[in-house]
Amino acid sequence: MESDIIFNKDFDSHSVYVMKIYNTDVSKVWNYFTKSELLDQWWAPEPWRCETKSQDFREGGIWLYSMVGPEGERHYAQVKYGEIMEHRSFDGVDTFCDENGHVNSDFPEAKWLFGFTGVEEGTKVTVNLHFQSEQAMKQLLEMGFEEGFKMGLNQLEEILI
Repeated sequence: MESDIIFNKDFDSHSVYVMKIYNTDVSKVWNYFTKSELLDQWWAPEPWRCETKSQDFREGGIWLYSMVGPEGERHYAQVKYGEIMEHRSFDGVDTFCDENGHVNSDFPEAKWLFGFTGVEEGTKVTVNLHFQSEQAMKQLLEMGFEEGFKMGLNQLEEILI
């Protein structure tokens, strides 16, 4: 059974808050957010798939990946990792880019903060996204971000069951 996802948008502070609880331990959920071979299994909303080109999960490291569509089309993005607190939290800046990691400034960047907390039901994952402007936030939402991200989080739940 898919648990509920909290997805709150605050246009005044240019931020989105997402929360979902997974019925498994923190270290397992952490791995699915930090290891490319596991991220590739769920990060893209079906029928799209995620394909990692490279990942260096460390402070200052970069995860370069593409979303591959059903017709073979590719959209590249990268996360530049900031602070990492093992099995607790990590943050990073997410940007659209080309296959070599050159940022595409036509699309908004977002600062992501992922939190992992052990709770009675398993693991509570919180995601805080902060945008440079309300317009940048709206641009990502208009691209279907809310539906796509929720779909990915639910796909992860199916894998973890």
